[in-house]
Amino acid sequence: MNNNPRFVSTLTRNTLALILAGGRGTRLKNLTDWRAKPAVPFGGKFRIIDFTLSNCVNSGVRRIGVVTQYKAQSLIRHIQRGWSFLDGRFHEFIELLPAQQRTEEGTWYQGTADAVFQNLDIIRTHNPSYVLVLGGDHIYKMDYGQILAEHVEKQADLTIACLEVPIEDASAFGVMAVDNDSRITNFTEKPAHPAPIPGKPGHALISMGIYVFNAKFLYEQLILDHDMNQSSHDFGKDVIPRLVASNIQVYAHRFQNSCVNMASGVPYWRDVGTVDAYWEANIDLTTITPDLNLYDEDWPIWTYQEQLPPAKFVFDDNDRRGQALDSMVSGGCIISGATVRRSLLFSNVQVRCFSTIEDSVILPDVSIGRYVHLRQVVVEKECQIPEGLEIGFDPVADKKHFYVTDNGITLITPEMLRQQIHYTR
Repeated sequence: MNNNPRFVSTLTRNTLALILAGGRGTRLKNLTDWRAKPAVPFGGKFRIIDFTLSNCVNSGVRRIGVVTQYKAQSLIRHIQRGWSFLDGRFHEFIELLPAQQRTEEGTWYQGTADAVFQNLDIIRTHNPSYVLVLGGDHIYKMDYGQILAEHVEKQADLTIACLEVPIEDASAFGVMAVDNDSRITNFTEKPAHPAPIPGKPGHALISMGIYVFNAKFLYEQLILDHDMNQSSHDFGKDVIPRLVASNIQVYAHRFQNSCVNMASGVPYWRDVGTVDAYWEANIDLTTITPDLNLYDEDWPIWTYQEQLPPAKFVFDDNDRRGQALDSMVSGGCIISGATVRRSLLFSNVQVRCFSTIEDSVILPDVSIGRYVHLRQVVVEKECQIPEGLEIGFDPVADKKHFYVTDNGITLITPEMLRQQIHYTR
């Protein structure tokens, strides 16, 4: 593969990225009651979409459209505040592309392919050579220049990033089969019984929802799909299976060839689409050597950051000591005579005296009263946890007021506490 920096940089400059960020993410339950999944906070101070946006910027793909639909206000506000640094003088931009009923049918986005189709006139004005279609709801670090270079070298019409996963997890994704040259020979969206990789019976090859199209080819295929009444106008369900069956040049790109900061040689990619997966991915960041490296200066994750004071820990008495152990604590937090263990605290969290927080994820602007004990919980923004409350010790009692997963993770929101908020999350 041609890894000449000038060759790759030419490809990235001639690429337009479209981030599909309109989905709710219903499996995250109440965390997406008031925001789209890409806007859900992650990792102490980020939003999920920051990882895809940072991959674009770090890869040199700096012409970006963000396609929004479901409850997008907090996502729009985040992008306006944190991603306005791209310079139009160098033809760099991030454009917000909300559902605007731009076609004659006057419909909202009907599927992932339709979301791109409805913005074809905008895409064409930018005249890209390649269109990089991305999801905005996964956590990973990837150099898109590598998949673009491989796409051009193989003279592909479409290239799909792929990843090996345990076969029991594969039915939630598009599953593909490839030949010895990585050409895709079969593609099935969310099969009930995924086909294993030949020679690896316990694993399947899945689509990551990352597509590289030749621009003119994409235009043709979207118009063709739009005219098919029986189509649901989705890339995974309709467009890609049809292209594979039509013997078009569709290739798979192995994620390990473009993943950044692989831990122990294993590429990091997380679909934090359930409360359990979301809790686990956040808690993993508190370990000694997490699988996701947030301290990499060569591939930073960019975001909007408030100007906040440093975290503060007060009181050092035997019965009340402000401390955090095996934890991540963000700016603006005050741990006042309380103990935090194996937990991740987002910005502006206050924990008051004689309280303990264990194995928990506390989102921004949460206030925790005295004598509170929390274990294995996710606390939504703006919650006011009242004095003496204990959650995470009695699942039967917790289920009367909160959402508890099968694995015992408890989700707490202001509404569950009968508290009102007056802003968009």
